Amino acid sequence: MLNLSVLLEDTVREDPDRTALVFGDLRLSYAFVDTIASQVANLLAARGIGRGDKVALACPNLPYFPFVYFGILKAGATVVPLNVLLMGREIAYHLDDSGAKALFCFEGTPELPLGERGRAGFAEAAAAEHFIVLPATPLATESELGETLWAAIDGMPGTFETVQAAPDDTAVILYTSGTTGRPKGAELSHANMVMNAMVTDEMHPRRDRDVYLAALPLFHSFGQTVVMNAGFRRRATLVLTPRFEPVEALRLMGREEVTLFAGVPTMYWAMLSAVNAGTAQPPSSLTTALSGGSALPVEVLKGFSAAFGVDILEGYGLSETSPVASFNQLGRPAKPGSIGTPVWGVEMRLVDPGWNTVGTAGEVGEIAVRGHNIMKGYHNRPEATAEVVRDGWFRTGDLARRDEDGYYFIVDRAKDMIIRGGFNVYPREIEEVLMTHPAVSLAAVVGVAHESHGEEIKAYVIRQPGAALTEDELVGWCREAMAAFKYPRIVEFRDTLPMTATGKILKRELR
Repeated sequence: MLNLSVLLEDTVREDPDRTALVFGDLRLSYAFVDTIASQVANLLAARGIGRGDKVALACPNLPYFPFVYFGILKAGATVVPLNVLLMGREIAYHLDDSGAKALFCFEGTPELPLGERGRAGFAEAAAAEHFIVLPATPLATESELGETLWAAIDGMPGTFETVQAAPDDTAVILYTSGTTGRPKGAELSHANMVMNAMVTDEMHPRRDRDVYLAALPLFHSFGQTVVMNAGFRRRATLVLTPRFEPVEALRLMGREEVTLFAGVPTMYWAMLSAVNAGTAQPPSSLTTALSGGSALPVEVLKGFSAAFGVDILEGYGLSETSPVASFNQLGRPAKPGSIGTPVWGVEMRLVDPGWNTVGTAGEVGEIAVRGHNIMKGYHNRPEATAEVVRDGWFRTGDLARRDEDGYYFIVDRAKDMIIRGGFNVYPREIEEVLMTHPAVSLAAVVGVAHESHGEEIKAYVIRQPGAALTEDELVGWCREAMAAFKYPRIVEFRDTLPMTATGKILKRELR
C-alpha cells in the first residue's frame, strides 16, 4: 500500500519541529502542518468523503494549500487542484468533469476574487455537495461566501489513521491547459507522484538546511512535485509566495537564505532583468537553480550564470508525466540549451507520426516517454488516452533532437511549428537568434495567416530598457542573420507579453 501523504508523514515522524512553511512572519512546523491536514481528513471522513472520491482545491501559494492537499490524500480521496485564474463557468466545468464532491476555495482578494468565482462555479456544478472557504483573514470562522475551514475543523481530532491506498489509486487529477479543446484531467497515481518526488529529490545535493522558494504555483505539476512534494520529502523549508514578482522574490531569497529555486524561463528572465537594472541583488545562498515548463533561452541561461554565479539546470516534463521526465543531472556535464537525459526509471525516444523511432543523431522527432511517471490516462476519456499512449509510451507533442551523448534538445511544440511556403520553421530557433541582439530582452515568434505562403513569421519583442531599435532595423538584422525562409518579416514591439498563471508565454493569444 502507498499513499502520497507519506512525504509529509515520514518527515513528521523524523523531524516534527523542523520549519515546513514560511509565509510572511508566519513559521509553521511539519507537526503543525500534519495536525491541520489530519483535521481536514477527519472533516472529509465526517462528510462521507473517502477513498476514490474527488475533492477540488482552488488556492494560491498559501499555507492552506499543503494543509488541504495532504488532508485530502490522508482521507484516501483524490486531489483536483484548480488554476486560480479560472472563472466561475470554468470552475463548474472542472468540478463536473472530475465529479468532485467538495471544493476548498480561497476567499480571494480584490485583485483576485477567487472566492466569488468559486462560489459561482460550485452553484453551477451538478455533483459538488460541499463548499469550504479558505478565509483571507487568518483563522476567521465566518465568511459571507459560506462555511470556513476553521469553523468546519473546529473540534476535529488532530490525528488521523491515513487511508491505505493502492499504488495505482489516483492521487491527483491535473488538468491540462486545454489549448486544443476543453481541458483534460490527467490521472496520476500515488506511485506516479511518490516516485517522481523521490527521483527529483535524489537529483540534487542535500544540505543541513534546505530552503526552497515556492514561487511556482502549487496547483501546477512543476511546483507541486519539484517544490512541495520533493521539498517535503527532503524536510526542506518552503518559503511561500502567492504571486511571483522578481524584486520581491530576490529579496525573500536573500532574507530567508534560499538554497533552491525552481522556475519557468520567464521568471529567470525577470530576475536577471531586475539584477541588471540594479533594482535587486542576487542572493548569496542560492546553490541550485532548476528550469522547466518551456525551453529556456540560452542567452538568459548565460546571463543568469554570470550574474548569480549559479548554473541553471534545465529539465523537461508535462502534467501527464508527473511531471519530470528528463533533467541535466548531477555527475554528468550540463549542456546549455538541453533538457538533459531521462531521469532514473524513465525511457525516452523520438518518433514520427506513425510511432516509428527516428534513428539518426540530430534528426527531429516527437518525444515519447515510458516509465513509472506516465499517467493512468485522461479521466473519463479513453479515446483521448488511446491517441497519446501506446504500449506504455506517451507521446508528448514536443519536437526534439538527440545528440550523440544521448542529450535531448527541444526544437519546439509540434503545434507551434510554422510552415512557411512549404518549409518547416521552428519558432524557438528564431527566438534564440533574436535574443542575441543587444537591444532585445525577450522574444516570442508565431505564425500568422498569409495568402500565398500559408503562414508568415511574426516576432513579438520586448526591447532592453532605453533601446531605440525600430521594427525595420530588427527585420533587416534578422535578414542578415537567418535563412530567407526563416527570418520574421513582421516585428511588433510590446512592453509585456501575455502569460499563463505559471509564467508560460501564451502564443495562442499572439497569433
